[in-house]
Amino acid sequence: MSTEIKKPGKTFSVFDGVAVVIGIVIGAGIFKFPTLIAWNVSSGGEIALVWLLGGFISFVGALCYAELSTTYPDAGGDYYFLSKAYGSKLSFVFAWTRMMIIQPGSIVMMAFIVGDELSRIIPLGKISDSLYAFIIVALLTGLNIAGIKKCNMAQKTLTVAIIAGLAVIFLLGFFVASPSTAPLPEAIPSGETMSKFGMAMVFVLLTFGGWNEAAYISSEVKQEKNIVKSLLIGISVITVIYLLVNFALYRTLGIEGMRDFNAYQKVVEQTLGRNFTPFISLLIIVAALSTTNVTIITGARSNYALGRDYSLFKFLGYWNSRTEAPTRALVFQGIISFFLIFMGTFYKSGLESMVDYTSPAFWFFFLLAGISLFVLRLKNPQKNRPFNVPLYPFTPVLFILFCVYMLRSSLLYTGKGAVVSVIVMITGVVALFVDNHLKKKRERLT
Repeated sequence: MSTEIKKPGKTFSVFDGVAVVIGIVIGAGIFKFPTLIAWNVSSGGEIALVWLLGGFISFVGALCYAELSTTYPDAGGDYYFLSKAYGSKLSFVFAWTRMMIIQPGSIVMMAFIVGDELSRIIPLGKISDSLYAFIIVALLTGLNIAGIKKCNMAQKTLTVAIIAGLAVIFLLGFFVASPSTAPLPEAIPSGETMSKFGMAMVFVLLTFGGWNEAAYISSEVKQEKNIVKSLLIGISVITVIYLLVNFALYRTLGIEGMRDFNAYQKVVEQTLGRNFTPFISLLIIVAALSTTNVTIITGARSNYALGRDYSLFKFLGYWNSRTEAPTRALVFQGIISFFLIFMGTFYKSGLESMVDYTSPAFWFFFLLAGISLFVLRLKNPQKNRPFNVPLYPFTPVLFILFCVYMLRSSLLYTGKGAVVSVIVMITGVVALFVDNHLKKKRERLT
């Protein structure tokens, strides 16, 4: 009997879901963005405020996604919400954009971060980071193909390691290091305060980014409300971790010290000695591996959903019942990732820009997902909703306003680079036209 079916099984527990949320959110960003945020604030209070606000915004968004995910659980996640709210054409373009650049691009960027760190320890020649990136993508894709149980076990291990490592940073900064005596920097001129604060929030929300990926495992959780618990617990834990780590950095180094990209290394050096600074590199590797693994998990599931619904990608729409994994979707995603690694070997700066330029498309579709909550309530008022977003309609309106702000910020940041997002979406329209043509041709033959 064939082991391939078209419906995922119920395999994810609350702990598994929390591990997915924490694993994809706490990535390399927490080691880089606190420095950039420190350049845009002038006091410890402002540092705490931006991180608290980032957690609040993410929590509000999670409440909206909790209703969508429990009402419409599906491996397609956002793709499924958008199709129910706006129809198949828009959702196809979203899934295409996600499949061709957003997910594999994110996978490759994290893999390159791991490659860069490993190359400092054991270099493999001129293209060392690319070779490591290739190996990382191949191993993690293979792990996912082997089965979700093994993949979940690895993810939980990585998640625990990340939390433990960041806990060490907090303990060193709070209990071991001497408090910083450096004077506060000059206050930011009043005319620049709002723009600087806005830029700090952009970096904060980038560090919180990815929690919505939990929607792609909504059809695999053992109980419907487990996805709600996974989202809310995960974001709460992440917010606390971010606040504690930034407090430790601020207490030890002050704002001026936090503005150094070696801030984490300085905390370790001041407390344990220079010989222990490689600990930070190890922590960055673990965080990047964690994000890579979860991105592979969720990216393959949206590709599976696309193949399930469209004949052009029918080969992706199969689910292996033995391993509980979308095997073909994983292989296809891996091939695209390998291609991007190859391109990144010769045009790395171009690859980084390409991934950055997809952010306008990301926030555009994120905005539409928020609006879809209103659309779906109007279209399907009698639909059973295991979880209702509290304080409706104020909570989703707040989330939509946040998305509008981030879409505007991403457009201002990328400028002409936003054209890349448009080009990718246009190619999605072309692919949709080809799929419709093939469908009509088959109908004529039958």
